[in-house]
Amino acid sequence: MQPTPPPLSTYVESWTPGPVEEEDPLDASPAAALSAVLNLPGPGPRADGLLPPLWQWLYFLNWPAGRELGADGHPSNGHFLPPLPHRQRMWAGGRCEISEPLRLGVPAERVSSLASVTAKLGRTGEMLFVTERREFRQRGRTCLVEEQDIVYRSGRSAGQHPSGVDELTRPHGDEPWQLPLHPDPALLFRFSALTANAHRIHYDAPYCRGEEGYPGLVVHGPLLALLMLELARRHAPDRQVRSLSYRLRRPVFAGEHLLVCGTPRGDRAELRVATHREERHAGAEVTFA
Repeated sequence: MQPTPPPLSTYVESWTPGPVEEEDPLDASPAAALSAVLNLPGPGPRADGLLPPLWQWLYFLNWPAGRELGADGHPSNGHFLPPLPHRQRMWAGGRCEISEPLRLGVPAERVSSLASVTAKLGRTGEMLFVTERREFRQRGRTCLVEEQDIVYRSGRSAGQHPSGVDELTRPHGDEPWQLPLHPDPALLFRFSALTANAHRIHYDAPYCRGEEGYPGLVVHGPLLALLMLELARRHAPDRQVRSLSYRLRRPVFAGEHLLVCGTPRGDRAELRVATHREERHAGAEVTFA
């Protein structure tokens, strides 16, 4: 009989990473590139334009050397990566408060800090929830405060995934706001490059199937969140998003037809991502100013 592993909380009892301050010129090029990747209508953002909600993920990127990556493509070590053995990482969700949108071409500062670390026991074993807080400032003012919830495991869990990818069946929704998408490997590869994401589940199909147990390439959780906010931006272009929250529930795979749906309700909107398999792979709520 193998010995029972120690609780995950024991690995982070003395783990207290301090805040990190970074700067970025907020050049318009990454925003223009994402506009092209998402096939957005019309010209790309102006050099002095406003940055849409969550597009700050294109900036303040870190590119570790190749020798610093693990077998899964993730960095082996990082300032806010908990010291767990055989660490497995999943993006669970987040929140964002926007007092004023970030403006392209204006140098920005980002202060990142550890907000909380909590161990929880779920159906598939113990998990460690790490929340990172990020404050974005321009011209001495705090414009945006974001929190990201990341879930970590020690070792792999047996996920329940379909045996194959259905590339024909389309989901349906009754909401007034809808955005269909058929993500392919090229879209995932380009989004990985734009966000400095080397996780192999997004571009290495043999690794996905052989090592992670997925039926195909996994669509990025942050991409699903961006698509939900893009739906609100397309249907309410004159309304500024004041706050948002999102949760990522189950993975979507390249080749599946997905549908981003939204329902406006006064000063807010409810959003979700559906496939023929699930009505809510991801969900979000936005509040307008």
